Amino acid sequence: MSLLNRMLLFNAMRLSNVSSVCLLSFASCGALFAQFPDNLMLAQEPTKVSDHVYMLKGFPNVGIVVGDKATLVVDTGLGPKNGEFVARAVKKLAKGSILYLTTTHFHPEHAGGDGGFPESTIIIRNLAQQIEADQRAAGMIEMFAKRPEMKELLAGVTLRPPDMVFDHQLTLDLGGGVLTKLFWMGAAHTAGDEMVFVDPDATLISGDVVQYKQAAAAAADGGSVKNWIFILDQLGGLHAKTILPDHSDPGPADQMIQLQRIFLADLQTWTIEMKHNGVSADDAAKKVTEQLKVAYPDWEPWFGVPASVKTAYRESD
Repeated sequence: MSLLNRMLLFNAMRLSNVSSVCLLSFASCGALFAQFPDNLMLAQEPTKVSDHVYMLKGFPNVGIVVGDKATLVVDTGLGPKNGEFVARAVKKLAKGSILYLTTTHFHPEHAGGDGGFPESTIIIRNLAQQIEADQRAAGMIEMFAKRPEMKELLAGVTLRPPDMVFDHQLTLDLGGGVLTKLFWMGAAHTAGDEMVFVDPDATLISGDVVQYKQAAAAAADGGSVKNWIFILDQLGGLHAKTILPDHSDPGPADQMIQLQRIFLADLQTWTIEMKHNGVSADDAAKKVTEQLKVAYPDWEPWFGVPASVKTAYRESD
């Protein structure tokens, strides 16, 4: 039995129960996955982030890493129309003929635009993310498509199966000294969060794992506050200079990682205190969210935080 099949069997029971609950209500679960902007279309002109890294700003920010022989795109935008925007930007930037596409997680704005890419595109996902996609992507696309502004963008969308699947880490040589490390360190925002480190730029494309002043949402059906903090503690070893996040502007790595960790540590500590004092998970979710709003008045959005608190509550001893 292949590694993929073994892990699918191992994880199926863990994910299936909570997935069915989450799909019951967009209001209670769909809000965990993203903050929906007024304009769901990506910028059509790329912005340079570092020597070899560009982004198309939008929902989410899409990363484009350019080497002499190959280009790597990180995330797709919402639906094939956005994917086409990305493909056109790649044509302007690419130096080589090989195009790789990877996704930071399986949610529709991150993975649902692969239909707009050329058929020759080589799609790469980590194993944990692929398990989530196999089990939940169709339901998640259906749920997002219930929003009128997303219906047309997601009409008929299914995710292409990957051409390459890796377990924990994969390094791509894009040519000209541009090495990209695709890696998975366990659950954070979702179970399959992937990040990409670009050498020699020292730029980290962080997905939803590191944002700037974004209230962290650890999805109840796969996310982990405890492991999210662990991941942030390990990221310092990369010595990244710049972070390109999915839903906020690029910025200095040390500052962004530190801020994200402090927020999550406060959330975890206050949740554990509530639990030890006999407060129920539902009440803790309300009270800790309000505490965080006071402590972090310029952060947003807040609708995913109660689920993060419940995740931290469940993970505590």
